[in-house]
Amino acid sequence: MEADIARVYTEAGLGWYRPRFSAYVRLLAARGPHSIRELATAVGVTHSAASQTVAQMRRDGLVTLEPGADARQRIVRLTPRAEELLPFLDAEWQATATAATTLEAELPYPLGTLLTALEAALERKPLRARIAETWPGAPGPTG
Repeated sequence: MEADIARVYTEAGLGWYRPRFSAYVRLLAARGPHSIRELATAVGVTHSAASQTVAQMRRDGLVTLEPGADARQRIVRLTPRAEELLPFLDAEWQATATAATTLEAELPYPLGTLLTALEAALERKPLRARIAETWPGAPGPTG
């Protein structure tokens, strides 16, 4: 599905834009500047993943980084380039949400319910631990 969303951007002349940027751009547009840690929490990813995404967004001219309250903190702020994309990103976000709803209507049960159940099951026992149970000689840690 992400590849199809990326095609929408490519066909709109934004082939450099990554779908994963949208959650960050929309959050920053709605709530203003955030630290990378705050972004990670709000988007639901690790600090490392947020930091890597923000670094790519900075290279693409979508955000700036400023020093935060302490020397380790960096505050992320949208650039005018990102703000110019907001009407297109909002339209794409809404169209994608509507398309996902129609897709879900074709499924035997709600996709959101499945994803919530999957996340809970993996929280109880990560996939790595499940692999180790079926392959006792597997390399690496056991859980």
